[in-house]
Amino acid sequence: MDTWQYFCDHYFFFPRVGLGIDVSKIDGFDEVLTKIDRDSIFKEMAFLESGGIANGDEQRMVGHYWLRNPSIAPSSDLKKIIGDLWNTLDRFVYGVHSGDICGQNGKFKNVLCIGIGGSALGPQLACKALSQGLKDKMALFFLDNTDPDGMDHILTQLQEELGKTLVIVTSKSGGTPETRNGMLEVAHAYERMGLNFSRHALAITCENSQLDQLAKREGWIKSFPMWDWVGGRTSIASVVGLLPLALMGANYRDFLNGMRDIDSITRVHEKTNPALLLATSWYTVGEGIGKKAMVILPYKDRLSLFPNFLQQLIMESLGKKLDRNGNVVEQGLTVYGNKGSTDQHAYVQQLRDGINNFFVTFIEVLWDRVSEAIFVEENITTGDYLEGFFLGTRHALYENHRQSLTISIKRVDPYHLGVLIGLYERSVSFYASMINVNAYHQPGVEAGKKAATAILELQKTILNHFKNNPQQSFSVEEIAQAVGSRDRETAFKLLEHLTGNDRLQRTEESAPHTNKYQYLR
Repeated sequence: MDTWQYFCDHYFFFPRVGLGIDVSKIDGFDEVLTKIDRDSIFKEMAFLESGGIANGDEQRMVGHYWLRNPSIAPSSDLKKIIGDLWNTLDRFVYGVHSGDICGQNGKFKNVLCIGIGGSALGPQLACKALSQGLKDKMALFFLDNTDPDGMDHILTQLQEELGKTLVIVTSKSGGTPETRNGMLEVAHAYERMGLNFSRHALAITCENSQLDQLAKREGWIKSFPMWDWVGGRTSIASVVGLLPLALMGANYRDFLNGMRDIDSITRVHEKTNPALLLATSWYTVGEGIGKKAMVILPYKDRLSLFPNFLQQLIMESLGKKLDRNGNVVEQGLTVYGNKGSTDQHAYVQQLRDGINNFFVTFIEVLWDRVSEAIFVEENITTGDYLEGFFLGTRHALYENHRQSLTISIKRVDPYHLGVLIGLYERSVSFYASMINVNAYHQPGVEAGKKAATAILELQKTILNHFKNNPQQSFSVEEIAQAVGSRDRETAFKLLEHLTGNDRLQRTEESAPHTNKYQYLR
């Protein structure tokens, strides 16, 4: 086989958006592409973008594509509310940057974003990718978990500057426990510093949600709207992602333009549609059932959070027990990754020589740096080394029959980041059509939340029993029997956690499961 000609036939460049896609190292790609029902895929996408009920379980439209191009929204009302929001966002950001909107101790200097999942991953990725360091207009911080130690770590950094810190609380429903906990911890930190939290806080949430009502009741600076037709994992093009970007000083309009342009290109009903190329690659390697994991290797520090972002976008969208006909299929596509060339000092050894249960997506960025390059060897820069390691790893994997595809962009700037993220959003939609699953619901996430709620209720019952019997010690068996729970394992774990935080004391017996616990006042 003429490998050069094969590469030429399987490398696709899209000059309008500065995007290259190389599928020459995906074995069997051509055969699968000819069998894909493209008409059905494009028909489903047209239905979604026209305002059809694409999320049947929740009876919702799916409209994140309208955010970067309001002209395609299915009603004049939607076109107007999207356009009006961007104008409102511009005025607000100008007010913050000018000092007209300020904190208790003066002009806002920092932004603290509180959210989880899609309310954090997108903004974190975008802000890390597009930060200009000391040139940023505001410094960004994130609370994206209910880990109290993690909260303390961030709040310690901000302690002396809380009066100059704008707090963004993001929760679509307004009742997300992790976000609520972060908000309460931060509000308490403001109170300890003698500051009024409400004068520093704004909400991003659905109209009349619990959070929206709280913000209005307490007189927060502002509430920005979220809409039920935008899912968390596709909310980066909403105010969720754009407000932090704008406050940092990045050009969020360019970001939207990149997403709009890749959307336009991926509507073309051709085999060379870039999103179709990606989705077909996934289908080919995984045989349509996700047999192999996708390893994301971005060769750029700015994109180090891209694998994390794609984990949610892809795995939450495609990891489904049932297909759209109610059949048990247990579909999905596992995603993990690390940045290059760091990966070459981590797990590439296994990728090259170990179990062949994956394929790699390399993200190549052609542009190296802002500052002048230095030569570390004759005619070789540090950026040349990075490119060399990327090409070397790609070659070393393929010569050992490990498949990969490569996505190339010119540089990491707002426009091309929008292109990259928009490409994956559309590819996920196409792949979901190929495997016949609903990409826009997440029943498994809700199951975990319900289980956590039941466990926390059990803890409350256990602690009440200890408080009512303060002088007595109880074993796991005795506690479980007293509170009427058969789940002794969970009771044991809760007792150990409470002991670890000095809320109970433990008398150690011959085996851990026979330990005795007593309430500490």
